[in-house]
Amino acid sequence: MTIVTIGLDDCQQICNMEIAGYIASLIIGVSLGLIGGGGSILTVPVLVYLFGINPVLATAYSLFIVGSTSLVGTIPKYRDGMVNLKTAGIFGVPSIIAVYATRKWIVPAIPQDLFSIGDFAITKPVMMMLLFAVLMAFASVSMIRDKNGVSDEPDAPQKFNYPLIIIEGLIVGTLTGLVGAGGGFLIIPALVLLSKLPMKQAVGTSLMIIAMKSLIGFLGDLSHTAMDWKLLISVTALAIIGIFIGNGLSRKIDAQKLKKGFGWFVLVMGIYIIIKELFIR
Repeated sequence: MTIVTIGLDDCQQICNMEIAGYIASLIIGVSLGLIGGGGSILTVPVLVYLFGINPVLATAYSLFIVGSTSLVGTIPKYRDGMVNLKTAGIFGVPSIIAVYATRKWIVPAIPQDLFSIGDFAITKPVMMMLLFAVLMAFASVSMIRDKNGVSDEPDAPQKFNYPLIIIEGLIVGTLTGLVGAGGGFLIIPALVLLSKLPMKQAVGTSLMIIAMKSLIGFLGDLSHTAMDWKLLISVTALAIIGIFIGNGLSRKIDAQKLKKGFGWFVLVMGIYIIIKELFIR
């Protein structure tokens, strides 16, 4: 029988990482409350690098955390009339189908070892993190870029470009299923351009779509994945508390400037993940 011993320094380091993870969970919620999105893009890195969770499992956990926090964030938006239920249904249905199918069948079917380049092997967890890092880079550009040309009012009466909405929903749902991120930076422009929603209503409707597709996508993992419910509920609860803190702070802080700063932080994190996964093994 082999006995594995862990020194006090190792225990302290693990404890410190977990504490940092819980603090980061709160920050994820605060950022969602402050700027209405973007915070969920940090959920997978927090789970992987601070809690030590396998990247594939982390994407499943992220769906639950992102879905639950988005659902809570939807409630005040709905009360204020900032959620368009018809648009949420039209965009949400193909997205929900795609994310559930991705988690139920596509992700489990991806082989553990994908390919090798010399001595460097690309495995399923590495591929997941690299794909996530690329998504972070695109999300950061969306947050950094000025949107002065986007009006808060629609230019024309609402009409639906059904083919493009369905295609966009399928793409966003598949990406969400693969990397566990909400994809609000893709959904909001689509709702403004394809459904002619005002920006504020697009943000509220996006939260509802993210909540629906993330939580239903998470159901696709339950039949074949063992969950650490204690950790999952703890992180989710902290993120939800953070949303209320962020909503309170949003009345005192310039959200647009904060969003740009957060965008640069997300970009740096994405670059760090790429470097770590490719060169620091």
